[in-house]
Amino acid sequence: MKLGHFFSLSWFGIKTILFKQKKPILGTIILTDHCNLSCKHCAVNNINNEMYSYESIVKEMKNFYKEGIRILFFCGGETLLWEDNGKDIKDLIIKAREIGFYIVNVVTNGTITLDIKEADIIFLSLDGLKDTHNLIRGDTYDTIMKNLNEANNSNICVYLAVNKLNYKEIEKVGKLSKNHPNINSISFNLHTPYKGTEYLALTKGEKREVIGKIKKMIKDNIPVFNLNSTLDNYLENNWKRPCNQCIVSEDNKRYVCGRCVEEEGLCEECGYLFAVEFSLLFNGNIKVIIDVLKTYLKYI
Repeated sequence: MKLGHFFSLSWFGIKTILFKQKKPILGTIILTDHCNLSCKHCAVNNINNEMYSYESIVKEMKNFYKEGIRILFFCGGETLLWEDNGKDIKDLIIKAREIGFYIVNVVTNGTITLDIKEADIIFLSLDGLKDTHNLIRGDTYDTIMKNLNEANNSNICVYLAVNKLNYKEIEKVGKLSKNHPNINSISFNLHTPYKGTEYLALTKGEKREVIGKIKKMIKDNIPVFNLNSTLDNYLENNWKRPCNQCIVSEDNKRYVCGRCVEEEGLCEECGYLFAVEFSLLFNGNIKVIIDVLKTYLKYI
């Protein structure tokens, strides 16, 4: 990250804390809901079968930038399936750079390619070792590992959604992430029980077990891209939501924090650890501020 960008983001944080402002700094644009998989925990794929146009996406990027957003995520469906008149994800990243975004990230299931050096971080969905991952996502593990082995110029963060089927394996995936030369970090979320996926939700006891394992991995120098200082807050469920500093846009419809805000009661079951982190960060939690400097800057 450029030094000027770091100071700009820091100033945003200071103003947010001091003046209780609710302006967003992180924006996510959904490019398409098309997906080549049907993962057990997913509730947002292949619903409208829409591939949003390059022009509409660029227009929303420009709107985001004018509103002060400087961190941009591209998501799906499967993000890398997106194309429009010869344009693909790399064209969008390049355009985002031209507009002025500081950090541009991509979320993908890894079945297409992971050699996207244009992105700051590629968040790669991997939901366990081979048998467990394939149980959740279909027979894709070998394809993902092949693509991972060929991605020599990309900053890849494994993105693991912890649920009833895979929570026993997260330490093994953590070790894989530490030992693989093309993986830079691993980030955990806990399953948010969207309608139809409630059976995958962890019990309170299982959540405590998972958080304990994540803490141990951090202590054991596994490259965990989560903040140790916020994990107990997640368990205690005592953080403010929705997080006003994050917005999601799909087909020019906006959601504060995430799409789950429109489903009654789901916000209280949120498992997105980054939302906990941003909420506590922008409420001025000193431990979290220090942890951000130690952790986020290491992996971006």
